[in-house]
Amino acid sequence: MAMSGGSDDGSPMMEMNTTPLIDVMLCMLIIFILSIPVATHAVNIDLPTPSNVPSEVNIDPIKNKVIITREGEILWNGETVTQGELVSTIQESLLLPVEPELQFEPDEFTAYEVTAEVLKIIKNSGATKFGFVGNERYRMFESGPQGVNPTQTTA
Repeated sequence: MAMSGGSDDGSPMMEMNTTPLIDVMLCMLIIFILSIPVATHAVNIDLPTPSNVPSEVNIDPIKNKVIITREGEILWNGETVTQGELVSTIQESLLLPVEPELQFEPDEFTAYEVTAEVLKIIKNSGATKFGFVGNERYRMFESGPQGVNPTQTTA
């Protein structure tokens, strides 16, 4: 293979060889892709599988509601509790003859870390009757706060 080192009159070659630069860039890209940390902070919740077969619905009058405020406060049936008190309160409710339904409703502006911690507490407690409530207000995904559509422009 013939290579040109410039013209025969001794002038230097004016074109830069970019092949080594491209090789280094591709190697760096592969290293960066391999070094991205894997997301391991997920909280797996066992949700029921949907079924078309109607089942007998027993309406349970006893319900416990866990609410997380936008400031990160945890409320159990309207009363502020700590994470430790939440664990013991859930354990006490599981000792009842009929397990009450545990309803979970975080505020839309609650920090993800607080919500994930409370979900981890609920999952580790062994509660089998668990449901998310208040999701109907997020039915319209494109709607912003107070029904304002972010795609609309104001004149």
